[in-house]
Amino acid sequence: MRKRQIGRTALAVTEFSFGAAALGGLYRACPREQAMDTLQVAWDTGIRYFDVAPWYGLGLAERRVGDFLRDQPENEYVLSTKVGRLLRPVPSGTVPDYSYVDPLSFDADYDYSYDGIMRSVDFSYARLGLNRIDIVYVHDIGGYTHGAERNAFHLKQFLDSGVRALEELKSSGAIQAFGLGVNEVPVCLDVMRNADIDCILLAGRYTLLDRSAVAELLPLCEKTKTSLVIGGVFNSGILATGPVPGAPFDYMPATREVLAKVGAMEEIAKRHGVPLAAAALHFTLRHPAVASVLIGTAKASSLERNMALAAQPLPDDLYDAFEAFTLVAPPLGEEAVRV
Repeated sequence: MRKRQIGRTALAVTEFSFGAAALGGLYRACPREQAMDTLQVAWDTGIRYFDVAPWYGLGLAERRVGDFLRDQPENEYVLSTKVGRLLRPVPSGTVPDYSYVDPLSFDADYDYSYDGIMRSVDFSYARLGLNRIDIVYVHDIGGYTHGAERNAFHLKQFLDSGVRALEELKSSGAIQAFGLGVNEVPVCLDVMRNADIDCILLAGRYTLLDRSAVAELLPLCEKTKTSLVIGGVFNSGILATGPVPGAPFDYMPATREVLAKVGAMEEIAKRHGVPLAAAALHFTLRHPAVASVLIGTAKASSLERNMALAAQPLPDDLYDAFEAFTLVAPPLGEEAVRV
């Protein structure tokens, strides 16, 4: 699989990457054997960039990704995890409902400070059982997660001290790159105006349908040579399923406007003889600021299907016809920011 460079670093990642949220039991249980089978399919199809976070299953996904990668040649893969939440143990049966099924017995506290970030990285090493983390993302900082008032506190905490922790980790060689892992554009702009970051893992805001990142973020990323890793390319499902009844957009049932736009996109794809999902997977890689497209699933069969779509050649004249049906999404709902 082809690779692309992360920012101005020497690090390169495969154009398609694996997101491990579902391996932590997001919305439905994921037995260990199923998780390992899915990771093996990712490896066998050429994926060499794996993303995880302490939040995913409250430590469960990091344990599983670490167990899998420990048996792979360590110079062949790139691994990213996240900071911003510190896990603390709680009694069995008292874990709050964060939409993870059968998570580990921990709860999470937000901490974007220097000490919080350093502790989080140390804890991730222990859960992963690995001696290398390549990229660290600051997870879910922003107004959609925290609200404007609370986020002002978190953003100041990060800019005043947290970013220094990441700079020290990078300068020491402990990590090769750092950035943000978020579902929104405004906080990316806020941070980039005040700090030099290498990359942004952005979910759902630059897709075939949702172009929220186009006006300001993409030009700024090109100017600063900040790479984008794009998650949520199906906008939580509708670009994979098409406008079927109940199709989700941003983790909520799609509105009639969105259903109509996706229906029109589906017809365009049919006229070109390609599945809409294939067009969605390929779209973001057309932009030079995009380094990788993140595919997240806990099913080996789903990953095999998506990677087959990713390998499908698409006609050069496909994308212009979609432009009339794009949109800038409204703010995410509560359910979305949990991920």
